[in-house]
Amino acid sequence: MMARAAIAGIAFLGCLVFDLEPVNALEKISDLTQECLDCHEAATPGIVADWKKSLHALATPAEALKKPELKRRITAANVPDRLANVVVGCAECHVLNPADHQDAFEHGSEKVHLTVTPKDCGVCHPDERKQYEKNLMSHAWLNLAKNELYGTLEKAVNGAQSLKNMKTTIAAPDAKTNEDSCYHCHGTRLQVEGKTTRDTSYGELEFLVISGWPNQGVGRMNLDGTMGSCVPCHSRHSFSIEQARKPYTCSQCHKGPDVVAYKVYSVSKHGNIFFSLWDKWNFSEVPWTAGKDFTAPTCAACHVSLVVDADGKVVAKRTHQMADRIPWRIFGLPYAHPHPASPDTTKIRNKDGLPLPTALDGTFADAYLISEQERKERRETIQKVCLQCHASSWVNGHWDRFENAIKTTNAMTLTATEILQKAWDAKVADPSNLFDEAIEKQWMQQWFFYANSTRFASAMHGADYGVFAEGRWHLARTPQDMLDHLRFLLRAREETSESASNTHRQRKE
Repeated sequence: MMARAAIAGIAFLGCLVFDLEPVNALEKISDLTQECLDCHEAATPGIVADWKKSLHALATPAEALKKPELKRRITAANVPDRLANVVVGCAECHVLNPADHQDAFEHGSEKVHLTVTPKDCGVCHPDERKQYEKNLMSHAWLNLAKNELYGTLEKAVNGAQSLKNMKTTIAAPDAKTNEDSCYHCHGTRLQVEGKTTRDTSYGELEFLVISGWPNQGVGRMNLDGTMGSCVPCHSRHSFSIEQARKPYTCSQCHKGPDVVAYKVYSVSKHGNIFFSLWDKWNFSEVPWTAGKDFTAPTCAACHVSLVVDADGKVVAKRTHQMADRIPWRIFGLPYAHPHPASPDTTKIRNKDGLPLPTALDGTFADAYLISEQERKERRETIQKVCLQCHASSWVNGHWDRFENAIKTTNAMTLTATEILQKAWDAKVADPSNLFDEAIEKQWMQQWFFYANSTRFASAMHGADYGVFAEGRWHLARTPQDMLDHLRFLLRAREETSESASNTHRQRKE
């Protein structure tokens, strides 16, 4: 009864905050969810406390549908009768589709599935689900695990090295290392391995053993056949839009040095305004009004959120296909390039036959990338957000500099690539693995760290990251380091050859 009373009080206050009709939480919680709460109040109190403060606990889908279209947080035209008039609780998510889930198991009086997937969330949020399916993030596991070239990088980074006869060998990384590294963000592939029995305060209970778990990666391969997860941005069990709109959330995977978005934002003018004034902003309002609810962009304002102007006119539609406002892909690969047309990048082949959107000489694999017209439309969409605070001359000038940074950083990567190619041609490096030798690692740093940083700094007004921190200074230094390294390798080979020749001559004498 105390749990019910607490939920009722929170529900009333929450409805005032979120401009909802007050609900009688005692009547709106389903019997199945109440059964979950009766145990989990003691077993996992943190989870329950999070849920109580969530909007899911404060309103039913039927009540949410009564709001004006722009103010709605759900996109379903209607929801099943069994869900419409109860708050979205434990059972409404974890007992929703047991027939589709390989991770469904008998728990209490019901078949419960451990994971909640985009398909489950899509019952109330179908537009968001469809958009996310078209997003590179939802394919992050697939695009990493099924790309043989990335597999060599994965091995070079995560494989344990051993020394023998003055040579290092790299073993294939074990699954747990990969899950703790690249796949923490990209997502793991979940698989049911069996069952185990654990002694709990409620007696012996049976649980599933799932490999790849725990994980909340953006491209997680789920046990109902779906790809992706909503919780990297909307953490369970509060599923907060406020959290998703704050840059700290994106920083989990976009911090660097390979993706320095959060670092650059932190030292930018926009970041300075955010850190100074965020406590005066309204992160929960839908739609989000530029100049009223927030006074400088966050990641979400530029890439995701439904943004309107002071008159309520839509500036940018809400989207969960993050690339809708991104014409260029500026990180993670040797050259910046137009965004891939398909979220499944394993289909891409450049002119050399490699699964990369550019050739090693920088040539775009145009057939797999968005057109110039599509780039123009995406640029105009994101610029509409910029124009809420800046004049067109400022915005156009900024984009001219940014696209110039793309051109110059690609040119510097090409220089490093030409030096590496000379090492391969001279057979002092082996091109069968692009990432395992010292000169190849230098080449990788050129684009994976320094070119990326320079482009992000230009895109987000974080100038120092584009100069000395991790930017142009290192872009300028690395080719010289590579050239010196190549000369060393060539000289060492000559000396070895000369020594061998002298030894052979001495033996003949």
